[in-house]
Amino acid sequence: MRSGSRKAGVLASAGALAGLVLTGCGDGGGTGRAADDASPGGGVGAREEGTRTGGGAGAREEGTRKVRSAYDRTAEAETARMAVRVRMSAEGETVTADGRGVIDLTEGDSVLTVTAGGERMEQRVVDQVLYQKLPDQQAGQGKPWMKVDLRKAAGQQGTTGQPIGDPAQSAAFAKAITDQDVTRTGTATVDGVDTTRYRVTVDVAELPGGAALRRQVGDTLPMQIWLDEQGRIRRQQIDLTIKAPASAPAGRSEGSASPRQMKMSTLMEFSDFGTEVDVEAPPAGQVTDATGRAAQSG
Repeated sequence: MRSGSRKAGVLASAGALAGLVLTGCGDGGGTGRAADDASPGGGVGAREEGTRTGGGAGAREEGTRKVRSAYDRTAEAETARMAVRVRMSAEGETVTADGRGVIDLTEGDSVLTVTAGGERMEQRVVDQVLYQKLPDQQAGQGKPWMKVDLRKAAGQQGTTGQPIGDPAQSAAFAKAITDQDVTRTGTATVDGVDTTRYRVTVDVAELPGGAALRRQVGDTLPMQIWLDEQGRIRRQQIDLTIKAPASAPAGRSEGSASPRQMKMSTLMEFSDFGTEVDVEAPPAGQVTDATGRAAQSG
């Protein structure tokens, strides 16, 4: 994989995940499994204090109730600071990307600074359109920003543009979680906050666009979630193996086609609920539309 192509792909893919959506936006790879106590950006991390405590049916039902309501409770805070670490691996290469910024928990809009491969990139998500200000040498047509309309790109691939892990999409996740899918695994301190940790399995078929999504990620979505005393999400980890859509080019050519399979681990943390968030799309004259290229690369 060419260095410039890899970096651009990694930044784009990491940016999409940092925006809490499941849509590949470049030809980069990267990951492995994030360590359970690896805090985004090398922060405080989680201090685990318990072991598996799944308990009986009553305990499972209580855990399920808390997990299912966590998305609503988190969204009620309206805004938060967010840190995200994405590890991606494909074809023997592993890359880590870190992002820090703020997010509107009701709309899903966000602004982040993403660092990967020694490069820094500004990223905004506005109404499910991803804007990325890439390093100067990667900007197109003399314009500093590129954009990917995530809904259009996903539609062209036959998948869904709905967010995966977005607290604003509480109804979809709540429906996809049952009593048999939630296990309380202990307690932990996340960035100085006491939390309870759960292991969750999400039925992909119950998510928006589930039929198409299953072809890319399988039947279930493995997730771990850390809830504070108010029932809000403080940390969430999702581990995926993503298969390229059937519409994506087969194999790999020099810097063009996408890998047929990519492993991805995404660790997100929320803090400072209620913080100020001001996100606007860049001026149209400074933006190059890369939606078609993103959809084609899968």
